[in-house]
Amino acid sequence: MSEENTLENITIDGENLWKEENFTDLKVGSIRKLTPIKIDGAEDESRQASWSATTNIMTPGGALPISGEIDAANLEEAVEKFPEAINTAIQKLQEDMVRMQQEQANKIITPDELRGGKNDLII
Repeated sequence: MSEENTLENITIDGENLWKEENFTDLKVGSIRKLTPIKIDGAEDESRQASWSATTNIMTPGGALPISGEIDAANLEEAVEKFPEAINTAIQKLQEDMVRMQQEQANKIITPDELRGGKNDLII
């Protein structure tokens, strides 16, 4: 383990602090706003706030959390663009699933893999 990864050396980056706020309608989902702040807690005007949308969709396997970035300047815009952000996230998820299915379908399966992997017996 390197010296940088020890618990004694964990530090917070005081130049990259964000204040988090959550907004919800208690029905469909929530909007998260990350506001950049300075080390003294004042808003950092040199950086832009970040908005994201979160909801759950029901699947046969249960609730699936979906989240996506919202390109917005304020809460009103974030609420307006919420559906677009979620739909984009769902579309990306679907594309990723199709890509993964295609990769699995194209995978060459060896006899060892059919038996559960290589059987390296050491005597």
